[in-house]
Amino acid sequence: MDQASPITCPLCRGSQTPPFHRDKRRNYRRCLDCQLVFVAAEQHLSVDEEKAIYDLHENDPADPGYRQFLSRLAIPLSHRLPPNATGLDYGCGPGPALAALFKERGFAMQMFDPLYADDQKVLKQRYDFITATEVVEHFRNPHDEFERLFSLLHPQGYLGVMTKLVIDAEAFARWHYKNDPTHISFFSIPTFRWLAEKYGCKIKFLQRDVVIFQTS
Repeated sequence: MDQASPITCPLCRGSQTPPFHRDKRRNYRRCLDCQLVFVAAEQHLSVDEEKAIYDLHENDPADPGYRQFLSRLAIPLSHRLPPNATGLDYGCGPGPALAALFKERGFAMQMFDPLYADDQKVLKQRYDFITATEVVEHFRNPHDEFERLFSLLHPQGYLGVMTKLVIDAEAFARWHYKNDPTHISFFSIPTFRWLAEKYGCKIKFLQRDVVIFQTS
């Protein structure tokens, strides 16, 4: 499809999605309504191609550096949770280190991943908190994914997200994060604020790549 042709935003379903950036491999658009930057579906990898890249990742739950990375969400989120809160690690991958961090703090955790832990039963209950670390940038259909995530939370529940944020077009052009071919949805502070308003949530930006929503 020609880059100038209209493409519906995969998050808000808006129709104003002009070109934002182009490199040797892909075209990127930005929605003028929710500010999501995204790669159109015809330039997505196949599921098999995507999994082949994930299989190369070495996210060892016992690795101190990886645990420290995830702790930037786990620690502040755990401080907000009531005793015995139940959680879901959404998009846990093959090495569910984040679930281990919460279990060590006394919280029960379920895990879901469409490629590595595709247990549909865990999507039929509700949770006090859900984590999605380095996950949302892989969403092919972020509209449906966030509908699911917020529907799985109890009132006053938390959704903790880690993902690198878009700053502006100039920074995006130099940004290594966009070069991962499995990254197809790119969020910014305005995009997350749009989500918070849509779902009636409080929102807290803890670091440049850590955000926590709380439902009403």
